[in-house]
Amino acid sequence: MATDDVQIAATMLKLAIEEVSRIEQKYSRFIPHNPLWQLNHGLGKTCTIDAETSKLLHFALQCFELSEGLFDVTAGPLMQLWRFDGSAHIPTQPAIDRAMALVGFERLTLSETSLHLPEGMQLDLGGIAKEYAADSVAYLLAARFATISVLVNLGGDIACPVAKSPPWQVGIENPTKLDTAAKVLSISKGALATSGDTRRFIEVDGKRYGHIIHPRTGYPVVDAPRSVTVIAPNCVTAGMLSTMAMLKGKAAEAFLAEQQLQFTVYR
Repeated sequence: MATDDVQIAATMLKLAIEEVSRIEQKYSRFIPHNPLWQLNHGLGKTCTIDAETSKLLHFALQCFELSEGLFDVTAGPLMQLWRFDGSAHIPTQPAIDRAMALVGFERLTLSETSLHLPEGMQLDLGGIAKEYAADSVAYLLAARFATISVLVNLGGDIACPVAKSPPWQVGIENPTKLDTAAKVLSISKGALATSGDTRRFIEVDGKRYGHIIHPRTGYPVVDAPRSVTVIAPNCVTAGMLSTMAMLKGKAAEAFLAEQQLQFTVYR
């Protein structure tokens, strides 16, 4: 944050931590009995949802439609099969087939106030929740401290709500030499998101499998870039497009060129 006032900086940091924690507690699929867990364990019943959840799920629907079904937050059953935590193994084909039978956003019934999730299906909001949190923190701080430029960075998802001059300098990690920057981007106002497999992947029998799963095959995307970075007006848009590009595999660059936004791809 661009301020020399220690008290203001501490207040801003406290607000940011509280907001990120609130969103994580609400939408992480790893926290038992939270609101997302309750939706995923609704046993096929129609559940009431609040305005924030409705907003997120309608954005997820936009992602699904714009990606022609590739960006699908109902891929929870597949994500449970594929683990990228060191226990490297490939799920069996029967297990993948069973999981894929429970994937498909078109099977949901979504309104402004309710969601019907067929029994056995599970939502995984990991593809949009972190970007949403970055935007939420950025807008919250901008509303409280309208004259102070701040850069919110949540694991490489970045939001800058108030213009800064000179601009922030943001490094893009080198996929072949981690913890070093392959490129530095200047960003004054807007957002940036990076998707890739540089940190989350497994290797089995000499073959590398990235963590972005194709919902139509049940396997990690073939021929995906190592990383995709997109600059956009807000973080959810940048994250949506960078993830969609990964899902496009070989066609990632062509897809991004159509969006008429600044992007960087490493293979």
